Amino acid sequence: MNFLHSSGFYYATFLRGYKLVPGLVTALIERWRPETHTFHMPCGECSITLEDVVYLIGVPVNGRPVIERSEGSTASICERYLGKVPYGNNVKGSRVKLSWLESEFELNDYSPIEEIYQVSRAYILQLIGGILLPDKSGNLVSVRYLKFFSTPWSGGEYSWGSAILACLYRELCKGALLEKGKRVGGIGGCLLLLQAWAWHRLPFFTPVSRTTIQFPLCAR
Repeated sequence: MNFLHSSGFYYATFLRGYKLVPGLVTALIERWRPETHTFHMPCGECSITLEDVVYLIGVPVNGRPVIERSEGSTASICERYLGKVPYGNNVKGSRVKLSWLESEFELNDYSPIEEIYQVSRAYILQLIGGILLPDKSGNLVSVRYLKFFSTPWSGGEYSWGSAILACLYRELCKGALLEKGKRVGGIGGCLLLLQAWAWHRLPFFTPVSRTTIQFPLCAR
């Protein structure tokens, strides 16, 4: 828990178990204009901002830019930060399967501190690849993100919200150019952020909910 707090990903752990509404996501992509990075609605233009990112998914938006740089082979990176090396079809280039991360890393009451750090990094990598910065494969994540979590507090020094929003903008631009019927399955990015933004900024889309409002708003 301390690792997740200091890394800036604690609130992102509440985003599990959501379901996307493909029709809503497709409708939003159809109204996205790559020239202006805005949605063109009958009432005017609007877009997702960094303020939305903070309140909806609870990741930091202040700090250093998230710039991915090569840092050795996939095996050496995993050995250094996770203490394990993926094998067989669990690895593809610089990416590993999310299912491998989920099955290989567990804690017990006697886990040493270094193992706690390794499992925490594996869990954060699942959040990044599964929810926050997923690619269109849906089951792979780059191990190069691990270098941002060399220490428990180093991840919190980066503006993850900016990276998530920039990635979503890029994927929306790609999706706007795809043929109808291929959009939802053909793009990556944090579609949970897109859907939650529509529910909170366009209230006539919002499902009726009697649950207590909580932070981050996506967890409601």
